[in-house]
Amino acid sequence: MARVTKTVTLSLPPEMDKKISAMLKKEGRTRSELFREALRRYMEEQEWKEITRYGRMKAKERGITEDQVEDIVDAYRK
Repeated sequence: MARVTKTVTLSLPPEMDKKISAMLKKEGRTRSELFREALRRYMEEQEWKEITRYGRMKAKERGITEDQVEDIVDAYRK
């Protein structure tokens, strides 16, 4: 059966590694779990930044101010 994960190597400063090790022990998690969660959150954050950037660009093109956005959304929902 094919492996469903890929192993990667990561370099960390010793002090950061020490803090991570303490956190893992406290939370009872593995390094892999911690790094997967951290990367998932980072990727979600980047996606939201891109969505926000796109929304601001489109609003600017249409002359919509930030103050008007909530009114427009409310009107659309009615």
